[in-house]
Amino acid sequence: MTRNVPAATHGLRFTGLPHGTYAVAVIHDENSNAKLDTFAGIPREGFGFSRNPPIRFGAPRFAAARFAVESDAERQQIGMRYIL
Repeated sequence: MTRNVPAATHGLRFTGLPHGTYAVAVIHDENSNAKLDTFAGIPREGFGFSRNPPIRFGAPRFAAARFAVESDAERQQIGMRYIL
């Protein structure tokens, strides 16, 4: 599932998700080209993942970002990271 959200939006709600295991990845697509721009493999735009796992080389594995949805009140806070 993909969502486009204005930069001024500070939250997003997904309703009707069945209980299960999920992971979320977000990018700040600054130039609106629908992809994460990189230079030599290094992100040039902001990005983040659920559970805020440590970033080494490349995106984290699903297991590092996954979380369980077991009720309608589950929340995740994702910190955006920018590498300049």
